Amino acid sequence: MAIQPRSFTLMVPDEAIADLRERLARTRYPDQAPGTPWAYGTDVGYLQQLVEYWRTAFDWRAEEARLNVFPQYKVPLSGIDLHFLHIPGNGPAPCPLLLLHGWPGSVFEFLELIPRLCDPAHFGGDPADAFTVVAPSLPGYGLSFTPGQPRFGIEEIADCVAELMHSLGYPRFAVQGGDWGAITASRLGCVHAEKVIGIHVNLLAVRRDQQAAADAPPEEKAYAEELAQWLREETGYQWIQGTRPQTLAFGLTDSPAGLAAWIIEKFRAWSDCGGDVETAFARDRLLANISFYWFTGAIGSSFWPYYARVHRPWPIPEGRTVDVPTGYAAFPREILRPPRSLAARTYTDIRRWSVMPRGGHFAALEQPEALANEVREFFRSLRG
Repeated sequence: MAIQPRSFTLMVPDEAIADLRERLARTRYPDQAPGTPWAYGTDVGYLQQLVEYWRTAFDWRAEEARLNVFPQYKVPLSGIDLHFLHIPGNGPAPCPLLLLHGWPGSVFEFLELIPRLCDPAHFGGDPADAFTVVAPSLPGYGLSFTPGQPRFGIEEIADCVAELMHSLGYPRFAVQGGDWGAITASRLGCVHAEKVIGIHVNLLAVRRDQQAAADAPPEEKAYAEELAQWLREETGYQWIQGTRPQTLAFGLTDSPAGLAAWIIEKFRAWSDCGGDVETAFARDRLLANISFYWFTGAIGSSFWPYYARVHRPWPIPEGRTVDVPTGYAAFPREILRPPRSLAARTYTDIRRWSVMPRGGHFAALEQPEALANEVREFFRSLRG
């Protein structure tokens, strides 16, 4: 007997909103370390302003309503209650598209992107390019979390979302993702290739433990230097989340200001914002995503793919490749951008490689129109 999803509408209790504001009012701040603001992490002055706005002016109900515009469901899969958005496409033959977020993101990243994918004609596009979008909260993230549930690495996440698409009646489907969503898409293209029409990613699942050979082309040597710098200066969060996720979860589950500081630093560092995070993201969009982590209590569980990554082999098994049609959008402020020659050793059927003029790690939120155009262009030739 098929499992039937049940409709879901998000409604955070008034008491939870009041509790958040009370906690924000009692925030105890550290002193600002000497030197350039943001040099050692989140700037105290900026966070004080953000927390005050969050406490006094931010309208969670308005952001909640933006999410609730889209049909949402929950379904029991893989031992958890999986939350997902399921939006029918407006076109003659919409292609099913699995849309996957990462960390520290959520389905709130997709609220501007989804309409452009589901109803391209509304934005001046061709209705023949319409997608039916399925956008889950990744297992362990957001509304796909309840206390005490099993934890998921990328391998289990990929299996779970593949089963979701099968349960919805999509034996073959397209996939798009960034961050962990891109790694999951790549895993699907490797171990569930028969189910996947193609994958489009804005982060490449290229191994990060390989040294450039002495005779490597210049672009690979340059990337090796960039990778070494990134591993040295930008991966502290990965090691904490990947080795002591439970300890970190105490602070970020108890302190909303601490949670905001942990997340906002990544949105600033990884986006095309020139050092001012609110030039890339509206303040309310930033706080909607942070609030979603807060109200669901899912921050600790969201660390688990990092723990699995540290303690397991790379998600693309040794000796295996991603052989399904692949598209890639290289946004200039993405955290890592391997050259095509290196990517081709993992992805054997790269059919579109687009160097984007603007944008960073959170492409769906930063550049929804540009990303939607890329996804439409890539999958147009793959539609059956």
